[in-house]
Amino acid sequence: MSGWYEVSKSSNGQFRFVLKAANAETILTSELYTTRAAADNGIAAVQTNSPLDERYEKKTTRDGHPYFNLKAANHQIIGSSESYTNDAACAKGIASVKANGPSKTVKDKTLPVL
Repeated sequence: MSGWYEVSKSSNGQFRFVLKAANAETILTSELYTTRAAADNGIAAVQTNSPLDERYEKKTTRDGHPYFNLKAANHQIIGSSESYTNDAACAKGIASVKANGPSKTVKDKTLPVL
């Protein structure tokens, strides 16, 4: 099984998506969007940009842990990773986003559970 996206609604009514790897670990988290359509556009941007090396920006947290941002062609951040313990783990995270980002599977967590 490959990865998938999960769209959810925050407590303030905004939308966010996460990209999950096949093992169900979150590998990329989006910003908050005011509309579901904007979140869907964000997912489309990840699907388009995730395979491209030049779209990844490696960063370091204040306490020295590596993480990365995935950026669109216009240099806007589409999503961010968790912080990792070392550069090798961060590189694995990027490889996972590259592999799972093109997924077309979207799970809608905004719908009420019946």
